[in-house]
This record gives sequence, structure tokens and C-alpha cells, in this order.
Amino acid sequence: MQTTTVVVGTGPVAVDEIVAVARHGARVQLSDEARAAMEQGRDVVDRLAADTQPHYGISTGFGALATVSIPAERRRDLQRSLVRSHAASTGPEVEREVVRALMLLRLSTLATGRTGVRAEVAAAYAAMIDAGVTPIVREYGSLGCSGDLAPLAHCALALMGEGEVRDAAGARMTPGQAGLTPVTLTEKEGLALINGTDGMLGMLTLALHDLDLLLTTADVAAAMSVESLLGTDAVFADDLQVLRPHPGQAASAATIRAVLEGSGIMASHKTPDCTRVQDAYSLRCAPQVHGAARDTLAHARVVAERELAAAIDNPVITPDGRVESNGNFHGAPVAYVLDFLAIAVADVASMSERRTDRFLDVARNHGLPPFLAHDPGVDSGLMIAQYTAAGLVSELKRLAVPASVDSIPSSAMQEDHVSMGWHAARKLRRSIDALARVLGIEVLTAARAIDLRAPLQPSPATGAVRDLLRARGIPGPGPDTYLSPDLETAADAVREGAVADAALTGASL
Repeated sequence: MQTTTVVVGTGPVAVDEIVAVARHGARVQLSDEARAAMEQGRDVVDRLAADTQPHYGISTGFGALATVSIPAERRRDLQRSLVRSHAASTGPEVEREVVRALMLLRLSTLATGRTGVRAEVAAAYAAMIDAGVTPIVREYGSLGCSGDLAPLAHCALALMGEGEVRDAAGARMTPGQAGLTPVTLTEKEGLALINGTDGMLGMLTLALHDLDLLLTTADVAAAMSVESLLGTDAVFADDLQVLRPHPGQAASAATIRAVLEGSGIMASHKTPDCTRVQDAYSLRCAPQVHGAARDTLAHARVVAERELAAAIDNPVITPDGRVESNGNFHGAPVAYVLDFLAIAVADVASMSERRTDRFLDVARNHGLPPFLAHDPGVDSGLMIAQYTAAGLVSELKRLAVPASVDSIPSSAMQEDHVSMGWHAARKLRRSIDALARVLGIEVLTAARAIDLRAPLQPSPATGAVRDLLRARGIPGPGPDTYLSPDLETAADAVREGAVADAALTGASL
């Protein structure tokens, strides 16, 4: 059942709640506990604001200007200027779901009471999310330290009634035209609204959700390829997998076994005279590669859950009422796993493309026509679909180069080491999109090969995937047709989870 309201309290929000708000328009509601915590935190800020001693973020400038004391009558100007100057992103607009995810995560940190923001400011922020109003954030501007300053500043700017937003229908307008009432920020509030890892973390949580699905789909695609290339399933036996006890490998092998269960194609060559004792690595080692990706995803989930439980701001209000400067905003923990996932995604896609290529080569496809063409020579079949997969994999290899090793100093050398976590997240999103397309090409190719093995019958699970593609308008074997729309349809079926659902339902999982 889809979550319709996410209650934001003093504890972390969950990955599925972030997806519900970011993608599906779930509402948000601040808990009474969160409101009380914010009131307590604000009392600390109000007390220090009246102090004659300077306190960073309350009565001083920021970054390299932290030594500049700001008189009380200018502190609202300070917060307004901070947000305006930091809303400095440029380039294409960032996707709506990313902006909504980062806004929810910033709201979650505000709700801890550790930032000193007034409860009414957080309530106005929640109302902006609820109204479906999305500040326009652009691609470039964050170095991942101090957190995602520029993207978050655009959201704070909209809260102040400035900048540009899109309404729930996607129309571009000012915050006032979208019905938002401007909020006047007081001591520390501008800083608290922009100082966090929420952009990179939001994209990481969306990636966790997407990769859970895509790695299962990769197992399904591999099973379809093993089946229709007349491979052996003996290598996926559980007693062989436990000899190397990686949990991801065991999970992938179990999925492949279940998807292949009951295959007439597999049964057709399990005879005493069969010489197929082992297959190419792209078939035989699928659980090892997919499993390693699963284990990488599990590690990334641990890091994400820790970060979701964090209250990131600088300075931060401690439970005993101190206001302390810190370095918790540095994005390194999140940036590292974003880069790690991009490596795993590239490798899973690379193996998928190699399986696709085997179908098209008569020297390796065990009796199928060249390029799975209807009339080879006149027809090219799926020749260029493999080119497309190869181009995507080449791009994925470039995207796998880590962003987190590339620090560029900023803020007059005050911020002399940065995480580049935002950039790691942006390239991971492109990687995930490419993986869905590569897997779609493999599934489309394997489905055509299944049809070409008739009258042999596929397993219930792989047959269900083949039938899904046919029901969506992707034709079976026959003369060449306009192929691009079929590749898009297959990618959509993968991305939406329809391929995995069809296979797992067919396998009674």
C-alpha cells in the first residue's frame, strides 16, 4: 500500500517514506514531539543571540567570514543575504523527485531540534512540500561541503518568497504566484536551512530503491539468457554457492534457480550425451557479479541509514544546550558509497551486454539465426540493439570513475577539502538509467530467442516476461521493424518493475 502521509519526528525517515514523498506526492506532517524539540532548540539560539560574545552562525558571518561580528539589527539581513548568495546553481534543472527528497531530509533534520530553527519555519517548509511546490534547483553548484549548500539555498530562497518554483502541475512561477507566504528568517535559520548532505543523501536513497529492483531484474535477465542460450543451471546449485558464503551471491543464485524452474528448454538438453559442462563467464558467473553488486548495495544502505539518523548542521545544538561548531556536514561517507555503487552498476551492465552479444553470434548462440534476424542479409535483426547496449556500457565505465577523489578548495581555503558527493550522486542517477536500458535490451533479446526455440517451452517465469513484452507491443521474431520504440518500451518495463514482477509471479516467489 502506498504511504499517503509521512510523519516527520525527531527520528529518521525511512527510505520508503522518502520515495513516497519524492515520487508519489505523499504528504508530510510534523509530530508534536518534533515541534517541542524545535522550541527547545530555539530557546538556546535566542539566549545566545543576546550574548555579547560572538557565536558562529548566530552573531557572526560564515565560512571565511566567521570572524566578522554582526550587530543585532543586521542579523536578519545576514540570513537573507546568506541564502541569496548561496542560491548560485547553474545548468539544467534538477529532477523534481530529487528536490522533494532533499527538502524532506532537511525538514527531518530541522525536526530534531538540533538546528535552532523555529517550529513555524519548519511548518512553512513542510507546507511547501505538501503543496507540491518545488523550488528550481540547477545541476551545478554543490561541492558536497558544507553539505549541499547551493541546492538547499534555492529551497530556502523559495521559503523566503524569492527565486523560482514549479507548482504541482509543473508550471514555472514565483513563490508568491504559487501561493507561498514569505518567511522572514532570524538568527541562524538561513544557515540551518542550507547546511546538510540532503541532496546527495536524497539521491542515494532513491538509488537504493531503484537498484533493489534492477538487481533482481538482472538476475531475471541472466536466467532468460542461460535458458535460451541452452546453458546449464547446474552451476547455480545451492551447495555450490554456500562454498563461497557471500549473501548477495546466494540471493542471486536462488533467484536464477527459481526463474529457471520448470523450463522445457532447459530440460531438452539435459541428456547423457550433452557436452555442455560449463558456460561462458557472463552466464556461469552471474550470481558472483550480481551478488557482489547486491552486497555493495547492502553496504550503501547501512551508510544511508546512519546518515538518515544524523542531525547535520554547523553549528549544532547539543542535547545539553551547547552550540558547537563541527565537521559533520562533510559528505565523504555518502560520496564514497555513491561512487562504489556506480562501479557495481557499470559491471552488472557490462556482463548483461556480453550476454546480449552471445545471442547474435552464430558461433556462440547454439543454433539461432545470425543476429536473431528473420531473413539474415535482408534483415539485420537485433544487430544494432547490441551496439546501443555497448554504447551505454562504455558510458557507464566513464561514469564509474569516482568523483569523491576530486577535491577542489573553496571559500578562501577555509573549505580546503570537499567531498564532491553531489556530483557522485548525479552520475549515479545517469548510471542507473543506463543500467535499466541495458537490461531492457537483454530481456528483449532473450525473449526473441525464447520464441525461436519453439516448440520447446520456456519456464513459467521467463515465459511470463516474454508475454509481458508481447502484450506491451514488442513483436516476436519476424521482419525488421522500427526498433527504437521497442527498446524504450523494454527499458520502461524494467524501470517500472514489470519485468521483475512478471518473472517472480511466474516463479511463485
